[in-house]
Amino acid sequence: MKFVIISGLSGAGKSQTVKHMEDFGYYCIDNLPPSLIPKFMDLCYYSNSKIDKIALVIDIRGGLFFGDLFDSLESMRKMKFDYEILFLDASDEVLIKRFKETRRKHPLAEYGSIEEGITKEREKLSNLRGIATNIIDTTNIRASQLREELRNIFVEGNKTDSLMISILSFGFKYGIPLDADLVFDVRFLPNPFYIDGLKELTGKDEIVRNYVMDAKHSKEFTRKLFDLVSFLIPEYIKEGKNRVVIAIGCTGGKHRSVTISYLLYEYLKEKKYRAGMSNRDID
Repeated sequence: MKFVIISGLSGAGKSQTVKHMEDFGYYCIDNLPPSLIPKFMDLCYYSNSKIDKIALVIDIRGGLFFGDLFDSLESMRKMKFDYEILFLDASDEVLIKRFKETRRKHPLAEYGSIEEGITKEREKLSNLRGIATNIIDTTNIRASQLREELRNIFVEGNKTDSLMISILSFGFKYGIPLDADLVFDVRFLPNPFYIDGLKELTGKDEIVRNYVMDAKHSKEFTRKLFDLVSFLIPEYIKEGKNRVVIAIGCTGGKHRSVTISYLLYEYLKEKKYRAGMSNRDID
């Protein structure tokens, strides 16, 4: 039997994860009191139930009941019930933005700010995050990429100890991404912004990419970038890193940074690395 405990920060994508897990054939229960987990597992194992894949969402919404989680996990170990813990995380900046967009109230910020609620929640969940089997950071991944990541782990059976590479294009005038591990400035490349017919397009358009890459130093930079990233990836894996964010910036985040991000993404996919791409400031 496959048994997964889903937890993590409020706003990090637990609800979306549950929908995907249901699509993958998991029987999902949201916000079950942790003290009931061993009894529920005992029922599933020794009854005539045909349920063979279960996912439970356990988080700080359980209030005082949440403190029972580690006792329940210990009971399950003694009962020799196997389980995995999936922890969903995201940067404070993105979590705050998501709460504001949905106009939701953070469960730990009834009288305080969203930021204070997130800080309290991180403290309460720190021990659980430390023992998580898999951690997915949803800061820079879209819903489709989250589904792909979940499928990779829970359908294909691959663990996140193989590095997940997130490539993020951005505009320097909107600020450097806070969660970036590597930042590359490509403002020295030819700028389509000043070319009639290209200004309103983006690096997603082939004609823009061709213009940016037509210069000799564009090709040389791209080769050296590929070489550097190829050198770093095995070293990150040796260090046990499970995710790296590569941020590539130009002035507005619409043309040059998107072009180089696209080429790097294609290169990494060709090399069979697990990679995702997002364009923060393209609009």
